[in-house]
Amino acid sequence: MTDLLKGFGIAITRPLDQAKNLSAAIEQQGGNYILFPLIAISPLSDYSTFDGKIRELTQADWAIFISSNAVDNAMPRIIKHYGILPDKLKFAAIGPQTAKQLASYGVQHVLIPHERFDSEALLALSEMHAVNHQRIIIFRGIGGRELLAETLQQRGAKLDFAECYQRINPQINCKLLDQLWQENQCHALVVTSSEAMRNLLAMTHQGNDEWIRNIAICVNHARIAEEASVAGLEVYIASAPGDASMLSCLQQALQKKLHLPLK
Repeated sequence: MTDLLKGFGIAITRPLDQAKNLSAAIEQQGGNYILFPLIAISPLSDYSTFDGKIRELTQADWAIFISSNAVDNAMPRIIKHYGILPDKLKFAAIGPQTAKQLASYGVQHVLIPHERFDSEALLALSEMHAVNHQRIIIFRGIGGRELLAETLQQRGAKLDFAECYQRINPQINCKLLDQLWQENQCHALVVTSSEAMRNLLAMTHQGNDEWIRNIAICVNHARIAEEASVAGLEVYIASAPGDASMLSCLQQALQKKLHLPLK
């Protein structure tokens, strides 16, 4: 165990089941983690529309999964329906974690970007350019960015969505983080989705509450930083996906913010 984060309180806004590894890593660095999910993943109340979409998989060329949540909420129902996945169906995912989750359901060959892991990087792959007249089903939660679907449609693909979960904000307000900041127990905040950032801004008067203007916010993608930066908040962007890069981002942010010497 090292002490690079010793004495620092770090709030993690990921869904609880996705915060475990980062929480453990912060603790190993001597820090104190605060679980404050701004996103909770909830099943749909009615899967009839989704079940109709998966019945069309035999006519699809590609199944694209936006997140691990999409995998976990879709694959059990797909496997239950088909038993064996359609032979000609190809799989793509936003990044390696989503591909790893697909592998746990028996999907071994998954197209993923090589460096950045977002819609833009997936769209840059040659396979995603050669989609004219191909049928693509995007598995995701309700709502979300439209860039992937719109671009693939412009390239001639026949697009459909299979929405298999919903995201909710489990928090009513940010009083806990405000109080912890006032008690010098919360020094940084980890935000890893644009929706979580929007929820955070909405509950802090668009970033105007005192506590959030005096705290380091670490994100894992420049897109997530955009609205917070416009609001004048202090945002740091991890250099790469993954918990190791987020830990490094936290260390650098706290050292810079509190004018600490590098360890």
